[in-house]
Amino acid sequence: MRVFLAHRDDGGGLHRDPGRAREIFQSSTMDALLDGVYEGDLTIGELRRHGDFGLGTFNGLDGELVGFDGRFHHLRSDGTAVPADPGEKTPFAAVTFFHADREAEVAPGTSRAELESLCDGLAAGRNLFYAVRLDGLFTRVTTRTVARQHRPYPPLVEATRDQRLTTFTDVEGTIAGFRTPDYAQGIAVAGYHLHFLDAGRAGGGHVIDVTVRRATLRIGTEAELHLSLPRTPQFMNADLAGHDVDDEVRRAEGGGSDGG
Repeated sequence: MRVFLAHRDDGGGLHRDPGRAREIFQSSTMDALLDGVYEGDLTIGELRRHGDFGLGTFNGLDGELVGFDGRFHHLRSDGTAVPADPGEKTPFAAVTFFHADREAEVAPGTSRAELESLCDGLAAGRNLFYAVRLDGLFTRVTTRTVARQHRPYPPLVEATRDQRLTTFTDVEGTIAGFRTPDYAQGIAVAGYHLHFLDAGRAGGGHVIDVTVRRATLRIGTEAELHLSLPRTPQFMNADLAGHDVDDEVRRAEGGGSDGG
């Protein structure tokens, strides 16, 4: 795996190596989000230049972002979804151009834990990154979406303490996200970080739990990580050391193996 570090130049562009295949482009770090760095300088329109598939959040921690097939949506705290405005900005997001290496049909009744085990079995190894996509029918999908925060911003653990849950039943849709190796905790979210959008593009959120009725799982191996660091005053002045990152991520993201 190769990691590329980048930062925004004074003209708003990126110092980057274009044309990378099998690459995740990520803006900022999970560690910064844990510290309450909820303002970034990358727009959704700019983010889409780096991938057609991914997830993240919006400035002010205003809901969740999910994208696939080149269409990105803003998932709101009441469980509804709308197309993402290209001018909105993100403090944390990860995208890639999705290419599936392997796929499998998922049996009826499969739980989230069983789904993760199936995905682990398809993966080439535990130390690479993977884009994960699940399309189909779901008996139940439980999601959460954080409500917009206001200055002074609280740490992520506090912001998610009263997170709102939405349960979708007998629903068709897509779950999209990433599997991140354990050693990258704090840069991204170790384990499975998944967001859901229903087939009508009307609702969704960060996946807490799921039961599959009938679905197809596809994964794509990602061997390169391009990490783009914002130059906002909030990021530049944040104290990003001294966290118990693993504990804080799991508390903020619902206590499971996935992230927010």
